[in-house]
Amino acid sequence: MTNNINWTEIRKDFPVLDNKVDGKQIYYLDNGASSQMPIQAIDRISNYLKYEHSNIHRGVHTLSQNATDSFEATRTLVKQHLNAATTDECIFTRGATEGINLVAFGYGDKFIKEGDEIIVSGMEHHSNIVPWQLLCKRVGASLKVVPMLDDGTLDFEAYQKLLNKKTKLVAIIHVSNALGTINPIKKFIDAAHSVNAVTVVDGCQAMAHMKIDVQDLDVDFYAISAHKTYGPTGLGVLYGKAELLNKMNPFLGGGDMIKSVTFEETLLADIPHKFEAGTPPILNVIGFGETLRYINKLGLENMAAREKELLIYATDRIEKMEGVNIIGPDVSQKTAIISMTVDGVHPHDIGTILDSRGVAIRTGHHCAQPIMNRFEIPATARASMAFYNMEFEIDMLVEALQEVQEIFS
Repeated sequence: MTNNINWTEIRKDFPVLDNKVDGKQIYYLDNGASSQMPIQAIDRISNYLKYEHSNIHRGVHTLSQNATDSFEATRTLVKQHLNAATTDECIFTRGATEGINLVAFGYGDKFIKEGDEIIVSGMEHHSNIVPWQLLCKRVGASLKVVPMLDDGTLDFEAYQKLLNKKTKLVAIIHVSNALGTINPIKKFIDAAHSVNAVTVVDGCQAMAHMKIDVQDLDVDFYAISAHKTYGPTGLGVLYGKAELLNKMNPFLGGGDMIKSVTFEETLLADIPHKFEAGTPPILNVIGFGETLRYINKLGLENMAAREKELLIYATDRIEKMEGVNIIGPDVSQKTAIISMTVDGVHPHDIGTILDSRGVAIRTGHHCAQPIMNRFEIPATARASMAFYNMEFEIDMLVEALQEVQEIFS
């Protein structure tokens, strides 16, 4: 137990973990791709659909007003979790990818010009690479890349050398989804601001595992994804400083993002609604609110401490296996992700064999192909843990890896 919390009991809040695949108990170690939702959030979504469903913001009837109140209550919870200055700085999107693209089009197309430079890191998820490549092609800017070191961390000295008066935007991941590396994000932000560059942080893998304080970080934009934070898919949040959001162009046009529309002119709504065109993912937002209440009750610090226990336990067991190689930094510099290779075995074969034993991991390039190129490997097998995982699941992972080695020996 961590801090007197009975994690075996907590596990019961996640019914999918009792699921069976082909008659075998499932051991879910793919939380980096999608974490599971607590039953409290599932029930809240079900209750909304049964008794509360209505469109928001536009209606004067009771159902609409109640749905609006529940929707906006989640925005308040997000503000508190990120320590944003106001709820106006928290924009609901259809995912972190949309949030990053919103910045690329709404800010980038307006303020990035030919000859400007954008910096990304060598460990970015594709969603924090491709939008900037496309922006560079549209406006004639150039893309610079911060290299990775052999231990799976970023070369900060090389980053400092890349910064110059042409640098207008730095896009960087807070926690690597492929390796679990925790970047010293505040150092990167401060350095970017020293040359007056705007910062965009991919926080998808950080939100569920550590306290985020956007004001302390002084970050300009911070994107998260609900389904990696024990919430539903199809929902993200983009935090942006109000002074920047107010200057930006909208990404999408349509209903709910306007004050008035004529054929001669459209007056845009104030933030955040300026960036929330159309009917939003209402039930997802309301469900995510319940997830955030669950996290508040359990305590993010307790969750993080439990995950650190699991990471240390798993790392100790796997490091003792001859022929199994962990890619990335040591446990002091990462979240509960173990990305590995097995000598002589393709990661997809590892994943297939593990699945036959009920062990669910992720194999492939994890939408981070430049990382695989950096380490000259085609892919990795990634086990990613959450606070509801147990040591016996890690034991089963190790047993299954041993079977993989026996099969291919």
